[in-house]
Amino acid sequence: MPSTPQIRPEHVNKGLENPPVSRRTVLKAGATLLLSVVAPIRAYAAQILAVRVWPAEDYTRVTLENDAALKATHFIVKDPERMVVDIEGLELNPTLKSLVAKIQSNDPYIKQVRVGQNRPNVVRLVFDLKEEVTPQVFTLAPVGNYKHRLIFDLYPVKPVDPIAAMIEKRNWSGDDKAPPSDAEALANAPQAQLDALKPDTRAEPRAELRNELKTAEAQTRASERTDKGAGKKGKLIRMLTVVLDPGHGGEDPGASGKNGSREKDIVLAIAKRLKDKIEEFPNMRVMLTRDGDYFVPLGTRVDKARKVQADLFVSIHADAFVQPTARGSSVFVLSEKGASSAAARWLADKENLADTIGGVNVRPQDRQLASVLLDLSTTAQINDSLRLGKSVLGEIGGINRLHKGAVEQAGFAVLKAPDIPSILIETAFISNPEEEAKLLDDGYQNQLADAIVKGIRRYFAKNPPLAKNRLT
Repeated sequence: MPSTPQIRPEHVNKGLENPPVSRRTVLKAGATLLLSVVAPIRAYAAQILAVRVWPAEDYTRVTLENDAALKATHFIVKDPERMVVDIEGLELNPTLKSLVAKIQSNDPYIKQVRVGQNRPNVVRLVFDLKEEVTPQVFTLAPVGNYKHRLIFDLYPVKPVDPIAAMIEKRNWSGDDKAPPSDAEALANAPQAQLDALKPDTRAEPRAELRNELKTAEAQTRASERTDKGAGKKGKLIRMLTVVLDPGHGGEDPGASGKNGSREKDIVLAIAKRLKDKIEEFPNMRVMLTRDGDYFVPLGTRVDKARKVQADLFVSIHADAFVQPTARGSSVFVLSEKGASSAAARWLADKENLADTIGGVNVRPQDRQLASVLLDLSTTAQINDSLRLGKSVLGEIGGINRLHKGAVEQAGFAVLKAPDIPSILIETAFISNPEEEAKLLDDGYQNQLADAIVKGIRRYFAKNPPLAKNRLT
């Protein structure tokens, strides 16, 4: 007869007798339970969708775009300089590995990067650095065409001085001979160029600017030019600084055309042409808010202009609209009371999204300070901007159809320097196939740059820059 199963103590639970269970059944049930716990964790592991690197003298940005929010910690290691980043909730994939090949040899701050699985669910990045940096690591929520982004901004410990950079990068001629000194350039300038500007007493410049300009200003103060046939004392001049602001850049491509052209590329090309043409005049110099494909926050663009004590600020864009039939060039200035039209308001709102799309690490106290500074714009600044805008719009109208026959106004954040006449030029509609072709044409870009220079010169001739108490 078969033996009766024995009831062992481990089969008893709270006074209830359990039937015997085989070891295989127990192991199978345990494995099922374990899989039910582990599987959901693996399902939530983030995936890296794209990696991008934006090297620039101002700073280098590394972007990891992913399908879920990531948590990262970082620390600096000395001798040699390295930045170590641990990213949680991540498994190494080919896209992330491709970051290694995206570091360029001419990157100002990153020598190379190493990527590896440090431990389960944690990926480690090691950035070998060329010099000491001040890193900013932050995340951005999905916006536009972007998913979640993890950003590493590597800034030099000693920030780039915009005045020194402007002086170093000026292009006086296309040949290899040494550029003339400011004094020589002023002494040899045609009388017509010198008479275009009236005397001016300038607010005391910063030390760096004073050292570079002292020769030219001493020459100007010591010189007296006689007007032809009038016997009067001539008009003295000083160096004038124009800041050109190519819109968008880096993570923010701006608008795009039907044929794949990007606003950020076109406006940078136009700005570089314009810079060369303005600097043909010996009494004018130019600073670009960006000279490559990288993002500059709106407030930083304004701050750069104020640091070099700019006399003018010109932001360059290429408009887009939902309907491809929209066409024409426009000039905008800031408004104190509201937009001059619904279209102007729509455009300002769109352009002011640049910081959100480009990605800015802004803390609440930074937002409050920026708001206070940008609210200091004065009626005088806006009136000067309107004069400049009218002068430039009149010249642009000679080479392209105008979208509106007058200067428009709206709350563009990039135009809010309280002490600098500022305009925003929409060169044409990149969303219009015909105008996109114009914007890509070297000849049209040259014509446009010539027109803007003429407008700027006309403005200075009628409205010589006056001494001003610049805000610090």
